[in-house]
Amino acid sequence: IIAHEMGTNIITTSGPGIERAGDLVGILTNLNEGDVLFIDEIHRLSKTIEEFLYPAMENFKIDFIIDKGPYARTIKFHLKRFTLIGATTRSGLLSAPLRARFGMYYHLDFYTPEELSLIVTRSAGLLGILIEKEAALEIARRSRGTPRIANRLLRRVRDYSQVKADGKITVEIVHQALHQEGIDNLGLGNLDRKVLLTIIQQYRGGPVGIDSLAATLNEEPDTIVDVIEPYLLKIGLLKRTRKGREATELAYKHLGIKYHNTLL
Repeated sequence: IIAHEMGTNIITTSGPGIERAGDLVGILTNLNEGDVLFIDEIHRLSKTIEEFLYPAMENFKIDFIIDKGPYARTIKFHLKRFTLIGATTRSGLLSAPLRARFGMYYHLDFYTPEELSLIVTRSAGLLGILIEKEAALEIARRSRGTPRIANRLLRRVRDYSQVKADGKITVEIVHQALHQEGIDNLGLGNLDRKVLLTIIQQYRGGPVGIDSLAATLNEEPDTIVDVIEPYLLKIGLLKRTRKGREATELAYKHLGIKYHNTLL
């Protein structure tokens, strides 16, 4: 959208994809005047790569050293003016110098069910799917506020509808399809519920440290922190304290488990 409004091109890449300084130099020197460079997961850039970005962001110049030892020499590249946009779900991992060089910061919140419903309806039209308005809203409610998830669930419901029904998506079809997928009315999947059940049943509701929780679930800590926790925290089923993660009273209620206040 930004590139379209500016009337320029957008070049997309990701932090893990830029492994060497030469990769970044190649990308930057091929940018045209006014192009937008988008780096996803920018927090995963190495410190060496970050340092190459500093002069490019400030002065549209970059110094690249070739050869080694007594034969080493510096080549100066003058870059065309470009716009750099970075995206990350873990802004705290950005180094202070890199963060300070960005002129603007924006936090994108989750989409509302009503907003996602419009996206689902539009996607259904592009896929040639007949869908009821309430069915689109039901898919939106279970999409964790994320368009990517909404479109994925729409495709799963479409597959179910084409096999089990006449191809038209109704609220009942959505309920049946997502029940089969293990997606409940709050959008929680099997792993989400497993996290909550583990905290409640094995750690008496918490608190429990992330490493202990990950070891019990046989999952990577980053998977829980980056994929599972944000939505559970947002909808109030989980709280994070200095001592660890705790399941809330709402989590007990959602899972149909009697709540016991461990402080009493």
